[in-house]
Amino acid sequence: MNLEFHPAAAAELEAAVKDGVRFGRGLGLRLRLEVARVALLLSDTPNIGEPIVGACRRFPLSGFPFSIIYSLDGDVLRVLAIAHKRRSPEYWMKRQESGG
Repeated sequence: MNLEFHPAAAAELEAAVKDGVRFGRGLGLRLRLEVARVALLLSDTPNIGEPIVGACRRFPLSGFPFSIIYSLDGDVLRVLAIAHKRRSPEYWMKRQESGG
């Protein structure tokens, strides 16, 4: 399975990593490693995420207040958002139309 990040999802990840770095204690690196771990898991077993809207699914990150929002398109797993749990739900929905 191929993995693609929507540009806005990649920007969300970088912003969250920078926030983690500001707090110290290796949080930025730990967040990046957790996203990589979950992305690999989803690539191997893409249907384990919770179905949410249309063809989109959500999978929470362990130890962080974020979830990966993704969709499947053939052999491509598209990460649409690195969504903070306190952010407005479904703000990322237009991203599924614009692809990666």
